[in-house]
Amino acid sequence: MARNSRDDTESLDAHVRLDKWLWAARFFKTRALAVEAIEGGKVLYGGERTKPAHVVHVGDEVRVRLGAYEHVIHVRALNPRRGPAAQAQLLYDETPESIAARAHLAAQFRAASAFNPQAGWSDSKKDRRDLRRMRGKG
Repeated sequence: MARNSRDDTESLDAHVRLDKWLWAARFFKTRALAVEAIEGGKVLYGGERTKPAHVVHVGDEVRVRLGAYEHVIHVRALNPRRGPAAQAQLLYDETPESIAARAHLAAQFRAASAFNPQAGWSDSKKDRRDLRRMRGKG
């Protein structure tokens, strides 16, 4: 019984580990970082913590927390290999609520930085010297 190449690729795609899928979908730069995030509870599969070797299935929900932002995504395709970013974006769909929540949080961060008087400003060496001279310390 000979198997054709299509059966081989389907069987490979049917068994993709969660850490490998997150790496292929470009949520993490390395698989080690993906494993660390999964074990640290930053990734929830189906609303629950899981292990890095958990098998991913099409249609399942994955929540990925990257810093202050949380991505709620649905697995659309499986790929055990990391490819270009355009190809990686085809592996998942992000929910509209997740996109809106991240945009709202980003707007809050931008608004908060407007009230910081020191944002984007630092003394030059000359300014620090002048300030020391003015205070009589130098």
